[in-house]
Amino acid sequence: MGKKGALPDAPAGGPAPEQFDMVFHVQLAHGSPTRQVRDFTNVKQLYESIAKAFGIPTTDILYCTLNTHKVDMTRLLGGQIGLDDFLFAHVKGEKELTKINKSGPALGLTISDNGAGYAFVKKIRDGSIMAASGVKVGDHIVSINGTDLTGTRHFEVARMLKEIPIGSEFAVDVYHPNVAGDAALAPRSAMGGSGNVSAGGGKKTLRMKKDGTAVVEEVDDALTQMVNKIDDMLEQFVGIRDSELSQSIYDLAKSNAEADLFAGALDEKLADFEFPDDFVLDVYELINA
Repeated sequence: MGKKGALPDAPAGGPAPEQFDMVFHVQLAHGSPTRQVRDFTNVKQLYESIAKAFGIPTTDILYCTLNTHKVDMTRLLGGQIGLDDFLFAHVKGEKELTKINKSGPALGLTISDNGAGYAFVKKIRDGSIMAASGVKVGDHIVSINGTDLTGTRHFEVARMLKEIPIGSEFAVDVYHPNVAGDAALAPRSAMGGSGNVSAGGGKKTLRMKKDGTAVVEEVDDALTQMVNKIDDMLEQFVGIRDSELSQSIYDLAKSNAEADLFAGALDEKLADFEFPDDFVLDVYELINA
């Protein structure tokens, strides 16, 4: 079993990961030649493949965006990659320690994580405490008050921040993502591209599942929209976004015919998230309307 708070690991004796002979193209977001990656069935293996392709430590990779080199959280890699998507890997840049006064109950940020042990800032509300702090969207949260957060899930980081007493000062250590011009690599224009790549018109995606397998699926636009709505509700009620978690919640809601059974399944499978009752009921009504 992995760290407390992780989604369930693959069961003993489960199916062996399916092998895929497909190639994805990737660049480092701050500028690099194009490399190819293949033979991965989960996000950790993807990061390992990218690190090997560029000769950098796997621990330097913060997250990936699809079809843009910008720190665009709407293009963030989740558990699915379109077969025509171009990957951009964002890596550690400058490290900075920031002290913040929690002057009110809401800090105004949404936390996500990269699926490999790094939590980062997904969204900051304008005019909020965090908006004036110097912490930026895309920053990896390394520690809070000296507590190392490596391997900590995003909802646990959000909970830690929520539990900080109002009126107290706390310290946040972050890594800003490296951006174009920060490294002595070839400029992107010399690589024949601007850093924004149009996704192909393909209707298939590679879905990397939590049990260690991966499958190629037809894109289901209605399902994608439903999972996105659950993700929006997660942000509203819990202060996190996680497309894989939203997919798991959708699957549980569809497989339980009554609200009480759905609530029980969440308590059994995803108890660490401590979903509020209003969230559970709203999700059930959304999916089973």
